[in-house]
Amino acid sequence: MLKLLLPFLLLSFVAQAQQKMTWPNHKKAVIVLTYDDGLNSQLNTAIPQLDSAHLPATFFLIGDLTDQTIVKWRKIEKKGYELANHTLYHPCSSVNDNPVASETYTVFSIIREINSMNNLLYAIDGKKNRTYAYPCTETSVGGKDYVEPLRKSGLIKYARIGGDTEAVITDFKKLDPLRVPSYGLNGKSTGAELIAFVQKVQARGGMGIIMFHGIGGDYITTSAQAHRELLAYLKKNKKDIWITTFMQAMDYITQANKSD
Repeated sequence: MLKLLLPFLLLSFVAQAQQKMTWPNHKKAVIVLTYDDGLNSQLNTAIPQLDSAHLPATFFLIGDLTDQTIVKWRKIEKKGYELANHTLYHPCSSVNDNPVASETYTVFSIIREINSMNNLLYAIDGKKNRTYAYPCTETSVGGKDYVEPLRKSGLIKYARIGGDTEAVITDFKKLDPLRVPSYGLNGKSTGAELIAFVQKVQARGGMGIIMFHGIGGDYITTSAQAHRELLAYLKKNKKDIWITTFMQAMDYITQANKSD
């Protein structure tokens, strides 16, 4: 009899450990739209589509800014979009054919660069609290992991990792605020595939963070049509889905965990 009870007790324990989060305004799930590298296609296509759908998003910027794009991003932030840190030079492993090789970095140099990007973003939007996305989703430079040094630095409140096509977050008690997983796209995702991921998040009552790059252009490109279809679905289902920024979602989760 005891052997029969053990599996049920284990399942009950797991279910209690991963109780569904109670989202604001009786929402059933959370979707966070994030966009990396501050690309022209985001300025020209993604943001107009987001504006039209009245949906918020987070943009992880790098230091490749001009006097013209700085003005644009400042206006965009005033609309309620989040501007976040993606380093100045986007260092990645040389195997990714990146112009700035992370192998040449030390932990000190990457932390210093993140701090410098924070200062640049402060000059744009006047905000001090900042979220971060690891370039190429890599959490190490020069062969050394820098998550813990970054945590100790206090420069970043929350950080997004990524690349996981199954990244539906449901275990919020164990969620590391500096290792938050996201749904990585290969650049060929259809609107139906993006919506299917959202529906998976809805079914599980969790949070899904989508990592975009180019929208209708640039690289790792999601077509403008697929992006539009996703936004149309989110807008239609706003009653059940909380669409918010990375900072706002994580602030809510952090506070909820403290209250339990």
